[in-house]
Parts: sequence; structure tokens; C-alpha cells
Amino acid sequence: MNTRREFLQKISGSAFGLTVLPTIASASCANLPGEVNEGRVLNVAILGLGGYATRVAAAMVNCKRAKLTGLISGTPEKIKAWQAKYNIPDKNCYNYENYDAIKNNPDIDAVYVITPNALHKEEVIRVAAAGKHAISEKPMTISVKDGEEMIEACKKANVKLLVGYRMHFEPHTLEIIRMRNAGEFGKITFFQGLSGFVIGDTKQWRLNPKLSGGGSMMDIGIYSVNGSRYMVGEDPIWVNAVETKNDPVKFVQGIDETIQFQMGFPSGAVASCLSTYSMNWLDRFFLDGLNGFAELHPATGYDPTTGLTHKGPLNLPNTIHQAVQMDEMAAIIFDGKKPIVPVDGEEALKDLKVIEGIYKSAQSGKTVNLQL
Repeated sequence: MNTRREFLQKISGSAFGLTVLPTIASASCANLPGEVNEGRVLNVAILGLGGYATRVAAAMVNCKRAKLTGLISGTPEKIKAWQAKYNIPDKNCYNYENYDAIKNNPDIDAVYVITPNALHKEEVIRVAAAGKHAISEKPMTISVKDGEEMIEACKKANVKLLVGYRMHFEPHTLEIIRMRNAGEFGKITFFQGLSGFVIGDTKQWRLNPKLSGGGSMMDIGIYSVNGSRYMVGEDPIWVNAVETKNDPVKFVQGIDETIQFQMGFPSGAVASCLSTYSMNWLDRFFLDGLNGFAELHPATGYDPTTGLTHKGPLNLPNTIHQAVQMDEMAAIIFDGKKPIVPVDGEEALKDLKVIEGIYKSAQSGKTVNLQL
């Protein structure tokens, strides 16, 4: 049987050909004090040692309640390099064929799946079967059906299924949610979400529909989908969408280049959003109410988040998103903490339902009603 690594190389050329991301500074971006400083430490294995995993591992050095204790990869050279950097013992290192053996490893409480989207389902189900908590990078998977199966598998195994929604713990984002809940914006009327960049390497897995399950919507547009829900404070009930494809060679069938989509909410609020792989500098959320407004720009990127409301700039601490996320996930798993914005499988399933509605609308040219 071919290894998972060979499979990825065969259909995508370089599934893990990501540029190593810059080292994350810790001095000016420490975790917020007094949040989740005490309690049991979550021992985490990372499955898939690509570019984003590099960022997560670097961030976890700053965690108070989460620790990198295991590695799962199809590349022995990567494992050796990561072992040396993070002091991971041989007994906590696995490949894609044998990682079911984590079931018998008390050094691992949870596995963070950071692989191409289409692989999340099988990997999360295997993690759950091994009795470990599963953390899936977003999107949780590539279809609603697969998401439902993942949720069911984790429930059956009595383990948590969490998703890497790092912005759900970001201070500027949470302050805007607090202000909205306090009525400081008045009735919410409108949300705008702009999510996009010019994608590079044409051989990367994000441009392979068998691995990504879609294009810009699955990768970056999901931020505007998810952001609309936590900014407005409601789930959409309808969506319509239009796809634009200017480069069908780069963006093959099944890989969306640019999608403009609108959503409607039960209160009457509406949203207008853009997801693209062919425009730069698009990372902005704008929330409008009858009595005020809020803006995040950048809204979801790795650079320091900045916020502005009708009352002035939001001068809040900048955090290492992934470090705060992992500390908070330890509190969710061990303490039963309820985050202000959920990060569980059910939350992720709602985003997948919206995205499926967006794709359906773009294909049919009709408005699609949603039931989340």
C-alpha cells in the first residue's frame, strides 16, 4: 500500500511545499495574563509537519497549559529536525501508518490535525478511535456529510472535537462582540467581510481539488463566513453567490478563484463578502449598527490585529493567536470551559453548511435557503 506521503506527492506534486513561516516573537505578544494560567497541561501531538504546523509549534512554546509532546509525519527527516528542536522522544514519534498506537501512549492527550483539508476526516476519526481528543485545523473537512461523520465518531469515542478557530480568542474580536452584546452599536444592520490574497505556488495542495475540496472559499473565505456569524451574532438564513474565474489554467475545475456572496440574517441584517485567491490586501471586517460601527483591519491575519469603533481605536494587547488558542483548548477539554464563541465540531459544521450553500448558489445562480 502506498504511504500517505506518496499519495500526496502523486496527486499534488508538493503537498507540503510551503514556505517556512517567520519565527514568532514572544516578548511583545505574550498570552493575556490571568486567563488560563493554572490547571492540567494538555499534551499535544501534531499530525502533519508543514508550514502552518511550524507556526503552531513555535507558538506553543509560549503556552501555559499546552505542550508539544508528539509528532506524526510521513517524512523521517522532518521528525528528526523537530525532535531536536522541541526535545520530543522517539517513543512519541509516529508515521501515518502506525499512529493508531498513540492509544497506548499516556504522553499524548490530543492530536492537532494540520494536513490538507480532504484528509481531516479520516485522520480525526482515527485519532478518536485511539481515544485521544482531536483538534482539526479549519476547515474541519470538505463536506457537511464528512463533518457529521467526524462529530459522530468523536461523540462515540467520548472525546472532544475542536477546530482551529484562533480568532475566537483574539482580544479585539472579543471586545467587539462584548460591545455588540451590550447594545453599544444598536440594531445590527450590515456586515462586510473581505478575505483574499494572491496565491503563489501552483503545485501546492490548496490548488488541488482532491486535497483542498475547493479554492479560496475553503481556505480564506471561511473567515468571512465564520466572522459574519460571530460579528452579527446570528446564523444566516439565506445566501447568494457569484463566482468569477479569470485564470482557468491556474484555477482548475473545482478550485474557485473569486466568489462574491451575500447573506441574510433573521433580524434583517445583511452581509456582503468577498473571497479570492487573486487580489491582495483583503483582510477586513466591518460591522454596522444604527448607533455605531466596528472595524477590524487586519481582521484574521497573523499580523497584529487592529480594531476601530465609533468610540475610537481599540487599544488592546496583541497576542500570539495560536498560543492563546491552545491554552484555551486545554481549559475547554480539562475544565469544561465554555468559550464566548464556540470552537467545537458543531460550530465548524455550520460554516460548512454555509459554504455548501455558497457553492450551490454560485453554480445555480439562485438564492439558497440555509438551515443551520
